[in-house]
Amino acid sequence: MLNFISFGSGSSGNCYLLYTENGGLLIDLGIGLRSLKKYLREYGISLDTIKQLLVTHDHADHVKSVGKMSKDFSLPVYATKPVHDGIDNNYCVKCKILPENRKVFEKGELLEFGDFKVRAFNVPHDSSDNVGYRIECNGVVFCIMTDVGCLTDEMKAMISDANYLVLEANYDKEMLNAGPYPKHLKDRIVSEGGHLSNEECGQALAENATGKLRHVWLCHLSEENNHPELARKTVEQILRSYGIVAGKDFELDVLKRTTPTGVFLLEE
Repeated sequence: MLNFISFGSGSSGNCYLLYTENGGLLIDLGIGLRSLKKYLREYGISLDTIKQLLVTHDHADHVKSVGKMSKDFSLPVYATKPVHDGIDNNYCVKCKILPENRKVFEKGELLEFGDFKVRAFNVPHDSSDNVGYRIECNGVVFCIMTDVGCLTDEMKAMISDANYLVLEANYDKEMLNAGPYPKHLKDRIVSEGGHLSNEECGQALAENATGKLRHVWLCHLSEENNHPELARKTVEQILRSYGIVAGKDFELDVLKRTTPTGVFLLEE
């Protein structure tokens, strides 16, 4: 059985776990290591379950604890070279990744870890580099795309290919425009190196989802410029305008910013 948990999704820290009875992949570790250990205990999951740590990009809310966990548990950390270099230069990462735990891959390269087949693909964002992951396990395709400046044709194809999808819905345009952020920050958020709005997320799903899609989780919601119910309703309305009904055609959930979701079973 393939299981999925989000331990946090937002600017306070991002961390996701995919696992089977044979082991698991941790995607990003921007929450505290103490919090992760606590959550794993609460769910009855051994730390030994985690065999690899995959990193999307080098911003602190995704990598704050990767070096510490990698060092303490001799865990290999997989990222592109620019992301590894960015982690080395990130002052928020107090404990750096040891050379023996630093694993470099190229986008498009097939990585095989036990039950998992993993390919990374480019996701535009204003970090050193940023990738999404297509992860296949026993015929099930899981994709994650976070911190999305804009959608590429490759990313659209990944949405069409997914059975299970984590996709950013970072901000509501009206809340951002009316909010307290300075103009330069607002401009950064809406740029092609920034984040995906609720409307853009809904449009991406409406235009690219197929009958294979079973469950979508909206991720990385802004605390200041979004609200979970607003994100859900905006996406649902756009889907409905295309004749797609969330809850019927596929499940739609919003990941919590600072707390775990519970365990989702990803069935074939």
